[in-house]
Amino acid sequence: MVKDNFIDDRNLPITQLARQIIDPINRLSSAFRQKGWPVVFSTDAFHKQDFIFKSKMTPHSLAGTKGGEVIDELDRKDEDLWLPKPRFSAFFKTGLEDWLRKREITLCAVGGIATNYCVLTTVMDAICHDFKAVIIEDCSTAFTQSLHEQTLDIYRRNPLYPLLKISTSTKLLEELNAQP
Repeated sequence: MVKDNFIDDRNLPITQLARQIIDPINRLSSAFRQKGWPVVFSTDAFHKQDFIFKSKMTPHSLAGTKGGEVIDELDRKDEDLWLPKPRFSAFFKTGLEDWLRKREITLCAVGGIATNYCVLTTVMDAICHDFKAVIIEDCSTAFTQSLHEQTLDIYRRNPLYPLLKISTSTKLLEELNAQP
């Protein structure tokens, strides 16, 4: 989550909902680190001339600006990967696939904002790159709670299960800890 989305003067609808997922993200990140699993913070790193800004979307989270940095409230550690991304998916032109393969990672647990954009495109790209993927429902949100829930409901029952799942952070940790 980037600083541009947390500027109170902007009065973005997603800001208050995003504040609610900070603690769950920090708890999950801490649990992953304790297990020796990598934690990746992928943030928007757009450019003013980007194609996506030829739409109703206005330039924000620009690469190299404070607004494109990870928010201070997230407990990012030196060993975590900060991965600025030029589009919605963390896999798009970032080298994430190779980074994960070098570490023999097979599962991507994805949270953040917005459920129906960056989270969903990252999860779909994970599947397209042959990684299992989980949308962490209590670590994600959208511009409204209803939109978040509608997005999750589409994928709760899907033909890609169990390669693509929806889970809470607590349930995911229980499942991962139960594996040999």
